[in-house]
Amino acid sequence: MSFNALKKNRSASINKLVEQAQAVADKAGGSKQEDNIWKPTVDKSGNGYAVLRFLPAPEGEDVPWVRFWDHGFQGPTGKWYIEKSLTSIGQPDPVSELNSKLWNSGIESDKDQVRKQKRRQHYAVNAYIVSDPGNPANEGKVFIYQFGKKIFDKIMDVIQPQFQDEDPVNPFDFWDGADFKLKIRQVEGYRNYDKSEFATPAPLLGGDDEKLEEVYTKLNPLSAYTDVKNFKSYEELDRKLSMVLGGAQASPMKTAESMMDDEFDTPTPSAGRTESAAAPKSAGAKPVTSMEDDDEDAMSFFSKLAADA
Repeated sequence: MSFNALKKNRSASINKLVEQAQAVADKAGGSKQEDNIWKPTVDKSGNGYAVLRFLPAPEGEDVPWVRFWDHGFQGPTGKWYIEKSLTSIGQPDPVSELNSKLWNSGIESDKDQVRKQKRRQHYAVNAYIVSDPGNPANEGKVFIYQFGKKIFDKIMDVIQPQFQDEDPVNPFDFWDGADFKLKIRQVEGYRNYDKSEFATPAPLLGGDDEKLEEVYTKLNPLSAYTDVKNFKSYEELDRKLSMVLGGAQASPMKTAESMMDDEFDTPTPSAGRTESAAAPKSAGAKPVTSMEDDDEDAMSFFSKLAADA
């Protein structure tokens, strides 16, 4: 929609977000726009701070975010499997199929392996960088920001508040939204975002339409996240999985979560990679629901919101 239409129709934005979130539940992917991706800076202690403003959907797109999954784990071969999951675009994925087979085996060690190599949930949005003390050159610019479910929960908390004395806020709105104060702490070896919060709602850039329209023209398209060409084929992923697991179903030695935070950073694969014999393909298995989808799946929440709307 045009900038003027965006301003005129913003009163219905929250209900539309809830409805359209359900419609894109099975559509997501990965982007190659690495130069446009913003990442927070942390100090030596692992602490960081920045102020962002989440932005509306780009012209021609309906929803201001995309959701996607990936897998990140190190196999017994020492090699890493860091790949986007084809389930992001509603297609079968070899890791999900293997996880389903292992989970349904009834063997506890197989379930432990599934827990270590289950898919991870991510979101991507356009964000205006209000303040970035770690890298001031980013301030006043528009980037794609990728994050995990903890931050998305905070977004949903203001879109659909839990208490009667709280008014819903659309944090993606130029005029009635709110800045997001990203506060990062290092807690027990992991990044923690619990103290992050939204400021009091206020127009971005003082509500200056000329400046806001300029920001609007700089929004990055999110459609690349749903483009099948940005995903490896099932066969390619299956070969990679076999190489990483070394033809065995032994538990991976490390998970990506044990090496990094819940952002979209990728750990460096082990050096000296060598090919190993391919493992038999686990075909025909049903997608895991008892394990993979119990990872606080946001879409179940959206379904409830849509039913209550």
